[in-house]
Amino acid sequence: MKLSVIIPLFNEGSLVARLIDEVISNVRTTCMPFEIVCVDDGSTDNTLQNLLKAREDRKNVGVISLSRNFGLQAAITAGLDFATGDYVVIMDGDFQDPPELIPALFNKIIETQADVVSAVRSKRGEKFSKRFYIRVFHKVFKNVSEGDQVEQAGNFSILNRKAVNAILKFTESSRYFPGIRNFIGFKHEFVEYERPERTEGSAKMSRKKLFALAADAVYSFSKWPIKACLYLGLLGVVVFFLAIIYTLVSKFTGLAPFGWSSTFLAISFFGSVQLTFLGLIGEYIFRIYKEVQKRPIYIVKDIYETEEIQSDKKE
Repeated sequence: MKLSVIIPLFNEGSLVARLIDEVISNVRTTCMPFEIVCVDDGSTDNTLQNLLKAREDRKNVGVISLSRNFGLQAAITAGLDFATGDYVVIMDGDFQDPPELIPALFNKIIETQADVVSAVRSKRGEKFSKRFYIRVFHKVFKNVSEGDQVEQAGNFSILNRKAVNAILKFTESSRYFPGIRNFIGFKHEFVEYERPERTEGSAKMSRKKLFALAADAVYSFSKWPIKACLYLGLLGVVVFFLAIIYTLVSKFTGLAPFGWSSTFLAISFFGSVQLTFLGLIGEYIFRIYKEVQKRPIYIVKDIYETEEIQSDKKE
């Protein structure tokens, strides 16, 4: 058996050497043969150079260099495609997913015979605004999505080969890995940890990227946007019938309507409902268009394989 560790990286040049050292030292405590698959997601700093330097005397470290920045979800997919381990750990490369938790995840999946073990954040060390956005998203996503979603569970997890193969069957371009991980089912266990604050570098997930990821999650795993429009449309119908009743009563009782204000409000209401519908339909059409294009999720520029993989191919 072998353990693979997938680490997507984007502009983390200052952390690479220490990160790999700490991951290796913690993985060795599992007494398992292992490989580390680092995915350079089109970094513009010295991340790739530092990765190549770090692997010179570490033959079990492989590097996948993508042609540009495709995003975290695409980088995770690339790592899953190339990982060869019977168990696969997925973690961020900013030390907010602590490497010392890897042995706990591995021991949990072995002891419980689970297919997936996710790291759940019992406490977060980020700024208040980011914690607030993430907490609201997890609450909303859990309530509107199909299936059981786990709050405060990100990408940090370990999967066995059966679960990895199931995830690799997904082909959509707009993907949300925690949602896919829950969608596949299988036996799922959890390990709690306190997510530390980032100590070096800057966060790569901006507010814009966080909201885009949240939209991918909701549109991919929930009928809520369509249902919201349906309920809004039904509310519009109710308001319309109430307006008719009000108009008829006003006519027969001799009370004239208040004038242009009621007409203006009615037009504004129904116009906003229609624009909401058009915007939602446009979002779905755009996502369908992206899927119909069948563009690759990522494009590999260079592959620097581990020595073990190279020897296997020669055989």
